[in-house]
Amino acid sequence: MQRERVADDIYVFTSDRYAQVTASVLITSEGAVLIDTLLYPDETRQIKQFVEGRLGCPVRYVVNTHYHADHTYGTCLFPSATVIAHPRCAELLDTRGRASLEQAKTSLSELADVQIVMPQLLITEHVFNLTVGNKVLQFWHTPGHSPDSIVCLAREDRVLFAADTLMALPYFVDGDYNDFLNSLQSLQNNNFENIVQGHGEVILRGEIEEKIRSDIAYLRALKKHVELALAKPNPQSYLQGVDIERCGKSRVLLNGTAQQLHRDNLNALFERMRHASQPAANPVETN
Repeated sequence: MQRERVADDIYVFTSDRYAQVTASVLITSEGAVLIDTLLYPDETRQIKQFVEGRLGCPVRYVVNTHYHADHTYGTCLFPSATVIAHPRCAELLDTRGRASLEQAKTSLSELADVQIVMPQLLITEHVFNLTVGNKVLQFWHTPGHSPDSIVCLAREDRVLFAADTLMALPYFVDGDYNDFLNSLQSLQNNNFENIVQGHGEVILRGEIEEKIRSDIAYLRALKKHVELALAKPNPQSYLQGVDIERCGKSRVLLNGTAQQLHRDNLNALFERMRHASQPAANPVETN
């Protein structure tokens, strides 16, 4: 696991084991805030040892930016912390999250002790402010990657913890294309100092606007190619030729997994747009 200090009181931890997924810690005068955990318990335990052992700062809050396993499975290692999430995250953890964990335990013995933890503090306001010691955190809903996604801004530091709303390659198979586009546009021109992605490297101040523009351009390119595919007699044959580079991104992202994520995006958007273009069935008349 890699550790990076991006501000005086902010550390980012990047997994060596799974898709460069990140977790972050904000140190305050009244304890630490952990934004997401990592998939494998051994890596989250390393974060806990660093923050509570080495720095002597107990974790007071754990933020689940969305319900996906690679961001939530370590939450149970902090039983004294208050868990923060969107209400939709709580619903998804209680349903899909529990089912996925039980399935994962059958193949990964190291997950045997992992338990789903339900959030206690739910983000129901348009912008929710939380003061922790000398820091103010702002949370808001950014659906797209998943329906429950939130971001968190450390206001004094102007560091945005974007989770999977910003990652090396936009990915919306479990979310919604239009929501994702709107969420990305809402992050433009906000004068952030750094952005911590859910997967991949920290985005520095001078790179932020170009990164967001690039992600928006990628999504628009995807839609253009799906529209072209829908107009052809053999749409799947056309889509097979639309590699990630044709949409403005590189296949080397995320240790080479980006091309498969791109293919998943294409297929998901194609199926949704194909379904939306089909005429509605005539209602059955009854006497």
